[in-house]
Amino acid sequence: MSAVDAPAGARSGDTAGAGDRPPPPRRRRPRHLREYLLFLAFIVPNFFFVIVFAYWPVLYNAYLSLTSWNMLAPVKEFVGLANYTDLLTDGDFLDTLRITVVFVLGIVLGSMVLGLAIAVLLNERLVGRGFVRTMAFAPHILSGAAIGTIWLFIFDPNYGLLRPIFGVAGLASPNWMTSSTWALPGLIIVYLWKNMGFIATVYLAGLQNVPRELYEAAAIDGSGPWHTFRKITFPMLSPVTFFLVITTTIGTFQAFDIIALMTGGGPGNSTTILSWFIYQQAFKAFDAGHAAAAAMLMFVVLIIITALQARFLERKVHYR
Repeated sequence: MSAVDAPAGARSGDTAGAGDRPPPPRRRRPRHLREYLLFLAFIVPNFFFVIVFAYWPVLYNAYLSLTSWNMLAPVKEFVGLANYTDLLTDGDFLDTLRITVVFVLGIVLGSMVLGLAIAVLLNERLVGRGFVRTMAFAPHILSGAAIGTIWLFIFDPNYGLLRPIFGVAGLASPNWMTSSTWALPGLIIVYLWKNMGFIATVYLAGLQNVPRELYEAAAIDGSGPWHTFRKITFPMLSPVTFFLVITTTIGTFQAFDIIALMTGGGPGNSTTILSWFIYQQAFKAFDAGHAAAAAMLMFVVLIIITALQARFLERKVHYR
């Protein structure tokens, strides 16, 4: 082999070796970047739905409350705070606020008392406790239409289930749903029946988490049942009570379907609460401005009530 050929062969070998060399590895994204992109993939759709279906309706409703708009016409006229002034000086709206306060207080307080009483009974070792627990919770999962139909039959003054009870007492069964005196108490009874099973179930779960050692120590000290309940059971249930009071208050303000089926806000306006008033203004009077203003007032009232409940009830909450 000549001296001239040797370098050429060497160069040829070098070229072949370079062709067999593996390609350089691709640069991988940093781990924190991949985690950030995964985070965005999960969180952005949720933000989108929250903005579109929660925040935007509130903002648009606030805008509508500042306008005069007949929903049958396309033109909106900006009127500022006139809708709020009209409502706060309207006797019917003020009556609606009064009825709403009575309705909410009756249901929240009554549901809490009855639910706690049922939970305390179910916490004892009674025969058929599981069946009773199921029957107590059943009304909570029924639709408003089913509940309204059942109670219209129960309240019927001619053949309802309450008529014999009043007859035994020598009293005439009242016209529950057609009397301005009895319609609101009747609705409160219906919502008590609907709510108390759920409240009892939540309270029962709380009761079963109370340490038995506390009761044993109270028994050794000679504490009676009422004193034990007042000093041990109820304070230990304070987180549950805090949760139930707030959620029941908000849910009661939103009551609508049973009222629509049983009374339609009547007789007169005796069962017209805020939610029904808003519906009437929007879909019967087609007055979007006053309906939106009433909805904003209810929104503000709920925020204030919830904040006050959180402020005063949380002081009495004992977390273990």
